[in-house]
Amino acid sequence: MINIAILGAGYIAGIMARTLAGMIARGDQSICMHSVAARDENRAQRFAQEHGFQKAYGSYEEMLRDPDVHLVYIATPHSFHYEQLLRCLAHGKHVLCEKAFTVNARQAEKVTAVAREKGLFMAEAIWTRYQPARTMIDEIISSGVIGKPQIVTANLAYLIAQKPRIRQPELAGGALLDLGVYALNFASMVLGDNVASVNSIAQMMDTGVDMQESVTITYETGEMAILCAAVTCAGDRRGVIYGTAGTLETDNINNPGTITVIPYKKPEEARIYTVPSQITGYEYEVTCAVDAIQRGLVECEAMPHSETIRILRMMDELRAQWGLVYPCE
Repeated sequence: MINIAILGAGYIAGIMARTLAGMIARGDQSICMHSVAARDENRAQRFAQEHGFQKAYGSYEEMLRDPDVHLVYIATPHSFHYEQLLRCLAHGKHVLCEKAFTVNARQAEKVTAVAREKGLFMAEAIWTRYQPARTMIDEIISSGVIGKPQIVTANLAYLIAQKPRIRQPELAGGALLDLGVYALNFASMVLGDNVASVNSIAQMMDTGVDMQESVTITYETGEMAILCAAVTCAGDRRGVIYGTAGTLETDNINNPGTITVIPYKKPEEARIYTVPSQITGYEYEVTCAVDAIQRGLVECEAMPHSETIRILRMMDELRAQWGLVYPCE
């Protein structure tokens, strides 16, 4: 059994806690809701009582010293991930870290090298990489029903510009690391890594971080991805794959519920695929992590270290085009 601890007690931590409880209620005996740590002990105690964790710690370090903790889920703002990943590894813990994994590729390269050296599992918890919808989309494309994908469009936008974690450069805020990372991953899961160029335009907040941007990726074999992310408005979150024989549309690139396929020559044969029901959608990354740990692996096939680093390199390039550097860098 893998004893899971959550580092952080905010909103995302609550989703993971509900996920773990749901998995156990469903009969999963491979995991245990062991502990939670927050910088405030009272907050940690309330979180543990609400969600059913066995222990609560008022400091991250104290939790990491617990020898019974096997896997740590990091649920803190982006700017803290690098240091916390290193601390987890130093204490011999396996790690599942929320996106964006780190604030830049250099940090990701460092921590993945340490994890491999120590033989510890580590992965980025970007849920779209692990969800059944990804396999469904891959299978539909492989069937040839939409032909060869040529253009991918995707957007993700929420009206969250006033949240401190979004506004503050000290927390590595902005739209890119919080939302744009999903659009980049959506395109990459379809069109791969044979990138020729990445170009973008961004509008910045008065704090200096990006509030909305458009990104165009061109590929060596001629495909294109046109993506946008924003914290200034509410988007429809749709992703569309335009192929030589039809289109594939998902209703939400962040957590697909339906996938619609429309053949060009026979639009009357359009088909809607429904994604399987889920607890929260986070359960798939937990299952992948537990399976990898039990098999002695240091990464997940669904989101290997190389892909995490590659996406971060693209985000580094985008920020370089905008002149955005975070204080934690």
